[in-house]
Amino acid sequence: MARSHSSSERHLVSRIGWLRAAVLGANDGIVSTASLIVGVAAAAAQRSDILVAGAAGLVAGAMSMAAGEYVSVSSQSDTEKADLARERAELAGDPDAENAELAALYMARGVSPDTARDVAAQLMAKDALAAHAHDELGISAMTTARPIQAAFTSAITFTVGAAMPLLMVVIAPTAQLVPIVAIASLLFLALLGAIGARAGGAGVWRATARVTFWGALAMALTAGIGRLVGTAV
Repeated sequence: MARSHSSSERHLVSRIGWLRAAVLGANDGIVSTASLIVGVAAAAAQRSDILVAGAAGLVAGAMSMAAGEYVSVSSQSDTEKADLARERAELAGDPDAENAELAALYMARGVSPDTARDVAAQLMAKDALAAHAHDELGISAMTTARPIQAAFTSAITFTVGAAMPLLMVVIAPTAQLVPIVAIASLLFLALLGAIGARAGGAGVWRATARVTFWGALAMALTAGIGRLVGTAV
C-alpha cells in the first residue's frame, strides 16, 4: 500500500536555527584558527609560539562567537517579542479589523474572498495571535529566535573546528607545518560543507566548493601577511 503524501515528506526548515549557528561556528573555528596558525608559522615562529597563538585564538574565538550569537539572536528575539506584543494589543483593540487584515492576506495569495474570510475567522477563533504571528509577521515555532541555543551551538562547534588545525600543529613536522595545516584545514572545511549541506538538504558540491574557496583565500592572505611581517622583523 502506498504511503500517504504527508507521512513521506521530510522538511528540514526546523533545523535552520541550530544548523546556521553550527555551520558558522565550525567554519569560523577552522578558518580563523588555521589562518592564525599559518600566518604565525609563515613569520618563522617556533612551534611553541604557534601553539600558544592557536590555543589563545581558540579560546578567544569560542567566547566571541558565543557572545556575538547571543547578542545578535537576542536582538532578533526582542524584535519578535515587540511585534507580538503590538499585535496582541491590536487584536484586543479592534479584532474585526484584524480579522479583515488576515482575510486580505489570504486573498492576496489567491484565495477567494468568501473562503479567505471563513479561514481567517476559524483560525482567529482557535488562536488569533498565533494566526497573525505566522501569516502576518512570519514568526513560527520552528524559526523563532533562540539566543541560548545559538550561543552554545556556536561556541561548541567553533571549539571543535578550531581544534582540528591546532591538532595538526602538534603532529606535523616543523618543516612542513604550513602546507600540512593548510591542506588539512581545507579538507576539514570541505567535510564541513558536505555535512552542513546534507543536514540542510542542500546541494553538497556547491556548499563544499564555497567554504573551501573562502577558507583557502583567508589562509593565503594571512600567510602572505605573516611572511611580510616576518621578513620585516
